[in-house]
Amino acid sequence: MSQVSIIMPLLNEADVLDRTLRCLTILDPQPKDILLIDGGSSDTTVAIAQHYAENYSQAIKISVLTTADCGRAIQMNQGAAAATGEILCFLHADTLVPDDLVALITQTLAQPDVVCGGFIALMSGGQITRWGISCQNYLKTYYGALIARPYLFFCKGFRVLFGDQVMFCQRQSFWNCGGFDTSLPIMEDADLCIRIVNQGKIRLVNRIVHTSDRRFVKWGAFKATAIYHSMGWLWIMGVPASFLKRFYEEIR
Repeated sequence: MSQVSIIMPLLNEADVLDRTLRCLTILDPQPKDILLIDGGSSDTTVAIAQHYAENYSQAIKISVLTTADCGRAIQMNQGAAAATGEILCFLHADTLVPDDLVALITQTLAQPDVVCGGFIALMSGGQITRWGISCQNYLKTYYGALIARPYLFFCKGFRVLFGDQVMFCQRQSFWNCGGFDTSLPIMEDADLCIRIVNQGKIRLVNRIVHTSDRRFVKWGAFKATAIYHSMGWLWIMGVPASFLKRFYEEIR
């Protein structure tokens, strides 16, 4: 039986959630469970999540949880605490995954000394694929890690992963390093990578996941590229995540 638990933080994701959950219902093999953690949605997000929890209960265990405090790190930690699998997979509601996701995750973490991994995120929407920013984000996995922590990059297998890359890790390793830092409004994923790499290597799986370009649509290509590019560099330079969050508004 699969030991992968999929954890998805939610906040006003009604426009994309149905499609993402339909994608998860056809995974083969199926995950052990799916945990949907809502941070206070004001749209029909919770209703959609509960519909899947009720109607797919015979095929897969889907749980809908709520948090008193909104925040992606808070929500994902709550989901991790409730998960029953030995492997935790953190998935954003606007990201679509391949149907062999569970097998890919299991095979990656079966490699010696590997405790964490992620995928290549291809940003797209409508009738367009954002090749430029997708390539930049792919390369950032490596050059961001090299510049931020060169010792960890060469000696420990450090890579910088972000949430839209569908991060996954060993449950024990996740809790050994304290889980996500709930004081961080953004960059909690990259921060986790820095701490978890002390327990083993981080691997980038050579497969694609599709993530929404909704920020590009809202901000425009120039502004979105500038923000995506500068966030990583400023974080590497030590700019607090609380300050960076001011420029990274929620887009739904």
